[in-house]
Amino acid sequence: MLGARFALALEGGGKLGAPGVSVRTIDIGYRAGLLMAAALALSACVSAPNPLPRASASGRLPGTMRPYQVGGRWYYPAEQPHYNEVGYASWYGDGYGCRVTADGEAMDPHALTAAHKTLPLPSIVEVENLETSKKIQVRVNDRGPFVAGRIIDLSHAAAEKLGIFGHGTAKVRVKYIGPAGPKDTEATWRPVSFGKGECR
Repeated sequence: MLGARFALALEGGGKLGAPGVSVRTIDIGYRAGLLMAAALALSACVSAPNPLPRASASGRLPGTMRPYQVGGRWYYPAEQPHYNEVGYASWYGDGYGCRVTADGEAMDPHALTAAHKTLPLPSIVEVENLETSKKIQVRVNDRGPFVAGRIIDLSHAAAEKLGIFGHGTAKVRVKYIGPAGPKDTEATWRPVSFGKGECR
């Protein structure tokens, strides 16, 4: 390649058929092209998306962050610090009391909790009833709802506090607040019956 550039440049006294085009000009352009190609390659490596959740230092994903399948569809839990979605909320009935949630907590319908398909567990989200502008914060500790168009499933207590209890579903906005602490330190969501073996 370098020999070809010299051969072309030597024709016509070091010119390439146009005034001011010399071996040095071509060499500078060639180097600039190489630098630009290298810069583009590096930027592609840096900005490549990482759609799957990150593994821990041990190389293993936490159980609540592993992809899972329900009804033939795959779901991919991931960190979503800017999560802000509008959709429909539903609530689960009292018959779920005492069931173990996806993150291993005992479900209590009297606690301000919720289920979400892909947010980290446990985490805190703000739920706003778009019909009344009422807002509450709930602890996400379970997976669901697995019904088209629904983005969050609320406990009995959360649905009642948000004003959707008895309506079945309601249009809401859900915003991610951050990770939740251990349940025994979360005074904002803990029900009166917490720790007394009472759930129904």
